[in-house]
Amino acid sequence: MVQKAKILLVDDRPENLLALEAILSALDQTLVRASSGEEALKALLTDDFAVILLDVQMPGMDGFETAAHIKRRERTRDIPIIFLTAINHGPHHTFRGYAAGAVDYISKPFDPWVLRAKVSVFVELYMKNCQLREQAALLRLQLEGSDKSSAGDAKEPAGLLAELSARLAPSRNRPRRSPNSWTTSRRTRPRSPPPPISNAN
Repeated sequence: MVQKAKILLVDDRPENLLALEAILSALDQTLVRASSGEEALKALLTDDFAVILLDVQMPGMDGFETAAHIKRRERTRDIPIIFLTAINHGPHHTFRGYAAGAVDYISKPFDPWVLRAKVSVFVELYMKNCQLREQAALLRLQLEGSDKSSAGDAKEPAGLLAELSARLAPSRNRPRRSPNSWTTSRRTRPRSPPPPISNAN
């Protein structure tokens, strides 16, 4: 089972963090606070996050510098960053945010519905990636086990593939044909009309 995703909220103002928590609480994910860039980097050392909401203007290490550190680390470089800023910025300021590695740049005050929708997209992508990694690990373990087993256990990988297919059932609702039936149908020449299909068991 994939657990709840973690969302990192970085802002030096407690009231802003409280507002973000109120907006994102409806997503039912784990919200982690950080009141500075240094605190955010420390949290990223131990936990995996689906997305980071990062304030630009902070004392000491600002949002741009924090993002640069995040993108330099192999563990965290792929985490999407949404910049939040109250600055009346121009194109150059926005470009600096994207150059620092942001996937989005939102000015305050922002629409709560828009922010929640943007964050939910990254959470969904994160959950899908976690599911794929879990399935890949399960397949790897099963195949390694089959290599150590006897020839009589050769059907185990097939059982695993069936389990993975069941997990992906929502996107794979079409019935599957066996390889033999597919090969037979491809090789059959249409010399005569096929017999009617019977419903009898």
